[in-house]
Amino acid sequence: MTASEKVTFHSADGHTLAARLERPDGEATAWALFAHCFTCSKDVFAASRVAKALAERGIGTLRFDFTGLGDSEGEFGNAGFSSNVADVRAAVAWMAEEGRPVSLLVGHSLGGAAVLAAAPGLESVSAVVTLNAPCGPAHVTHLFTDELDAIHETGKAEVKIAGRSFTITRDFLEDIDEHRLLDGLGHMHKALLVMHAPRDEIVGIDNATRIFAAARHPRSFISLDDADHLLSDRADAAYAAEVIAAWAGRYLPEHPAATAVGREPVDVGTVLVEETGQGRFQQRVTVGGHEFLSDEPVTVGGMDSGPSPYDLLLASLGTCTAMTIRLYAARKQIPLTGVAVRLHHEKRHVTDCEHCDEAGAKIDHIDRRITLSGDLDDATRAKLLEIADKCPVHRTLHSEVRIATELVD
Repeated sequence: MTASEKVTFHSADGHTLAARLERPDGEATAWALFAHCFTCSKDVFAASRVAKALAERGIGTLRFDFTGLGDSEGEFGNAGFSSNVADVRAAVAWMAEEGRPVSLLVGHSLGGAAVLAAAPGLESVSAVVTLNAPCGPAHVTHLFTDELDAIHETGKAEVKIAGRSFTITRDFLEDIDEHRLLDGLGHMHKALLVMHAPRDEIVGIDNATRIFAAARHPRSFISLDDADHLLSDRADAAYAAEVIAAWAGRYLPEHPAATAVGREPVDVGTVLVEETGQGRFQQRVTVGGHEFLSDEPVTVGGMDSGPSPYDLLLASLGTCTAMTIRLYAARKQIPLTGVAVRLHHEKRHVTDCEHCDEAGAKIDHIDRRITLSGDLDDATRAKLLEIADKCPVHRTLHSEVRIATELVD
């Protein structure tokens, strides 16, 4: 369960800005800030869904209304993009004063441009995410193209955007033109995740390409497939939230519960599994220099934030199978162009077991289906299928395994 709390803080200009703080049940692993889209508010579905999903995964999140929008004070048309950037910085400063240092920024549409502009100067921030964001703020002028001449001639004009009336001033347009985001991305020194819908009709996918190209590693790109600009479909917003939560975990500060059990270096060949303190089952798995989460599905009380233990078992068998086939094919110069392994595990009743005597017992059954690509005759395919059973993990599962368990300090 999470808790949602109405809060307020002051902008650099002294306006009271309305916000909502989504808090996890228990201690937060980190704190995030969500900046909404142009002329939207903190309560737009994408903002609400992403913030709550992050909170469900232990990342407390503040979403707020920019100056002059939603329940915040001020005049939107007079504020300009510089005001949006200043509002992001003010929100981060307020969170720090409250003992909640922000390490993750998430920005939707023009909010994405705002967090990109603000991020370089925010020391506590280690990761930034953009959702359908433009590579510069000037793109918003296409929403009121017919009024541009009037704004330049008279200094301001009344425009309608998404069915609402706004007064846009000449200063607002000039402020937009002054900003150049791409030049600063190479010096941002933050992890960046760019998420964009290829069919976005408001902000074209070319914006994502330019943002990604201008940034430096670590950087990632995720396609939002058939989503629209506002992520108005609940499934699209939920997907974005899940991906952000999973991706951000790699770059955010360690949670105290995760370090309390002795975070010593993990030797090669050793796997370390620790509770994260989030949800009922979530575990952090460390293998050499790799780190990921394991969890259980929502249907059994988990958060579905990572593969389940049996998923990992199948993944181990599948990867070992494919690698073994590949090694054999390379050694024998077999024209194998691809291997795919699909696996499924289930518990089957004792009637399916020829050697089981215990009443009510069930056996573990794994279906393994292998697809081999390439110019291969039937005899070669049969040999490669035989080789699959020789994979080390397959042999381990079929042999007697002894597990020595001891309690250590």
